[in-house]
Amino acid sequence: MRSYRLISSILVPSSNELKFKLLNRTGHSWAQTKSQLNEEIKNIRDSGVFKVERIITSEQNSWINIHGRKDKVLNFCANNYLGLSSHPSVVQAGIDALKTYGAGLSSVRFICGTQSIHRDLERKIAKFHGREDAILYASCFDANAGLFEVLLNDQDAIISDELNHASIIDGIRLCKANRFRYKHRDMQDLEKILDSTKNSRRRLIATDGVFSMDGNISPLKDICELAKRYDAMVFIDECHATGFFGPTGRGTEEFFGVSGQVDIINSTLGKALGGAAGGYTTGPSEIIELLRQRSRPYLFSNSLPPPVVACASKVFDMLMNDAEYSSKLAALTQRFRSNMRSAGFTILGDDHPICPVFLGDAELATKFADRMLDRAIYVIGFSYPVVPKGKARIRVQISASHSEADIDRAVDAFIQVGRDLKVIS
Repeated sequence: MRSYRLISSILVPSSNELKFKLLNRTGHSWAQTKSQLNEEIKNIRDSGVFKVERIITSEQNSWINIHGRKDKVLNFCANNYLGLSSHPSVVQAGIDALKTYGAGLSSVRFICGTQSIHRDLERKIAKFHGREDAILYASCFDANAGLFEVLLNDQDAIISDELNHASIIDGIRLCKANRFRYKHRDMQDLEKILDSTKNSRRRLIATDGVFSMDGNISPLKDICELAKRYDAMVFIDECHATGFFGPTGRGTEEFFGVSGQVDIINSTLGKALGGAAGGYTTGPSEIIELLRQRSRPYLFSNSLPPPVVACASKVFDMLMNDAEYSSKLAALTQRFRSNMRSAGFTILGDDHPICPVFLGDAELATKFADRMLDRAIYVIGFSYPVVPKGKARIRVQISASHSEADIDRAVDAFIQVGRDLKVIS
């Protein structure tokens, strides 16, 4: 016998009957799929790479509270490079914007989702990077997803570092350009591809400024020289550089002394620049205008919430008036890297606040991170598929909010755990 429920005076089949009809119509059993998914999850657990999300019950900072623990722990996991995500002035800017502009726009930018603070922030971004204009996105993942298909077609070539971030890879997949990958930071391989693609209408070299898994830096000066020689454009993702890398935090360009030579920069507001959310593209005004007209993540996503915009805008004001944040972070980074190497650890990457402690084995990395938490040091083990198999590591991230005592405490904990697990002698 049919069962019904009343919705706005209309009789519709019950949820159980709808589910039964759906299963019969599709010929598919959810129980079978559920069993397969559970088996896949079990395999992840059994391999020792299952990722558990620890729940933070406090603001993001150098010391945080974690659910289930009474004592605070020292945080070396966040991309909060400048320690500004809970800075009183940044937080107050967000509160003021919430009161003045509301929680959100309930719309996309071109319909009724643009406020004066959005354009003000875009102008600040362009000024900070020395560019003509900028465009905001919900995230840098969206900025990377929305760029390449607008700029390139099947007459063009996109040439990407093989270790570029997943968002760059996914963005490239969406465009119709001929795709090429050069070996990681290998300029000879890049030049071969540039020479072989010289008949393309446009060529775009795409690279991370800083590669987040290893903390190493793109050879941007060499890339710019090759681009000039072969009449190619250069794109960099500066998520792990903007705001703190280089003498005044202008990123990889400034670090190598090639400011203004990169054609397009994408970056995030969700790391050093307030830590909330949002991303952007900055570059020539013609490219930015074309993105406003055709970039799908921009056209079909709600505009950034006013508090997020205001927090990031305040951070840019602070950075353009004070470069001390970058210098403090650089000194703390050097202290950690030097002391860890002296203790016998292998630290990957260049002189960057991302400091991967290489361990190799995935299960060892997970166990190591757990033992560190027992000593009130919050770090995470990185393993496949985040990094290649056999390349597991603890990725330590230094913040300007850390003190020298914080750095020394973390190093001491690493030494104790390293000896216990026979990583060092």
